[in-house]
Amino acid sequence: MNVAQLVGKTLAELGVGHCFGVVGSGNFTLTNALIEHGVPYTATRHEGGAATMADAFARSSDQVALVSVHQGCGLTNAATGIGEAAKSRTPMIVLAAEAAPSAVYSNFAMDQDGFAASVYAIPERVHGAETAVADTVRAYKRAVNDRRTVVLSLPLNVQAQEVSEEQARTPVVFDTLEPIRASRASVAALAEQLERAERPVFVAGRGGRGARDEILALAKHTGALVATSAVAKGLFNEDEFNLGISGGFSSPLAAELITGADVIVSFGCALNMWTMRHGHLIGTGTTVVQIDLEDQALGANRPIDLGLVGDSAQCAADVLESLLDRNVQAREGYRSTEVAARIKESIDWNQVEFEDLSDARRIDPRALTKRLDELLPLERIVSVDSGNFMGYPSQFLSVPDEFGFCFTQAFQSIGLGLSTAIGAALAQPGRMPVLGTGDGGFHMAIAELDTAVRLSLPLVCIVYNDAAYSAEVHHFGADDADADMSSVQFPDTDFAAIGRGFGAEGITVRSLADLDAVQTWLDSNPAKPLVIDAKIASDSGSWWLAEAFKGH
Repeated sequence: MNVAQLVGKTLAELGVGHCFGVVGSGNFTLTNALIEHGVPYTATRHEGGAATMADAFARSSDQVALVSVHQGCGLTNAATGIGEAAKSRTPMIVLAAEAAPSAVYSNFAMDQDGFAASVYAIPERVHGAETAVADTVRAYKRAVNDRRTVVLSLPLNVQAQEVSEEQARTPVVFDTLEPIRASRASVAALAEQLERAERPVFVAGRGGRGARDEILALAKHTGALVATSAVAKGLFNEDEFNLGISGGFSSPLAAELITGADVIVSFGCALNMWTMRHGHLIGTGTTVVQIDLEDQALGANRPIDLGLVGDSAQCAADVLESLLDRNVQAREGYRSTEVAARIKESIDWNQVEFEDLSDARRIDPRALTKRLDELLPLERIVSVDSGNFMGYPSQFLSVPDEFGFCFTQAFQSIGLGLSTAIGAALAQPGRMPVLGTGDGGFHMAIAELDTAVRLSLPLVCIVYNDAAYSAEVHHFGADDADADMSSVQFPDTDFAAIGRGFGAEGITVRSLADLDAVQTWLDSNPAKPLVIDAKIASDSGSWWLAEAFKGH
């Protein structure tokens, strides 16, 4: 056994969930070792796709995912996906072959540690046969306990080192950390705030996933309404006082009720410009409380009145216990009969009236998405690319729970959607994968449609096609009616034909009647993707993108 094989064996024993990659000479042995020891492996068409699939798999499964890449260029090809995962604090390990230190003139030589740090990932490395197991476990601990994306470099000369029988039998020891508890003083301070609150609202982010029951128990006792950031959509689906997404995708009623709060408590949510609409969702005089695992995250995006360092579930449970210890009784608060009736009537975007912009050649993207929400199975996992269109699948496609929505937007890159959908699909094989993407992002990612076909995924690819980078068209066109848009507008693409060329099904949609073909595909017990080339009418620029440009 050599070091590459030992690293593969060690990762398998640690219980990693899935590996994605593109194999070259530098990672061939390591990848085969992973497969030999039972780690599922998906060969992608590009390293960028591999990194994004791994990111989505980890988000949608709560398991560590792996990326396997060749030295140098294989790692740089994966840069955007690694940066997205790192900014999102995804527990992921990139297994990066590395040119040997002596090969300074190798075509593949580069500063891999510096590269990893530049995209906010954690650089680690395997130093030799004697430390290979410890080095691998250390990288795994950083991924799991710190929720970080780790780039584990494996120099070629180290990979080739022979491992003794004793080294091969090195026990793999790993302990997860106990949940971090907020201080008694900060718990008491939050309990006092909630005891006085009349209209509290709780907003859970990705750090609040896994804390649903504890957050809801506290919300019901204190009379709080509940909402999520986009990445945690679906977390509170079963609660009658669920407002859905807080931020740019908020329905009009959700925005009104959040703005009306006298206390907003964030559970593992960054309170960034997206979630709070640049602070516009925070009412005058509203007390803002933030709970996070890291002290430096508290108040990083906006001023807060109280910050608690701790695990969201543990913190919610401790605050409720504090209230009960002081004999603070459950109260109605914001959970009134009147508010419940309003939420039931109009909290969902599918309940909001709109002027249908469809004509003989183009379909209104809202009408399109509402109809697809009715047609597609409820057991689904929705993934969303970035772009002017992104609000439509985020707002109009319902999901069964927080594992039914995968939203990779931390790095603000277009082109990640297709790979996100594939990784999420492999993490949730019992659900129909659904992708919402623009024509620009789908063009960037199109090579991975081959991967979806090879995997026999019944993946619904909704391509909101207006033959442009519409965010730029609407943003710059709004400022200057005479602006030259030739750099961001393109000839129309027949994505349905391209889909069929890859071995998928493909349909062109210009009207609701064209969507009858979706039902035909669903009835066929599909084992291949469906590409829906939706020729959409212009919305003259989405307000969520207008908000986004304010932040850049």
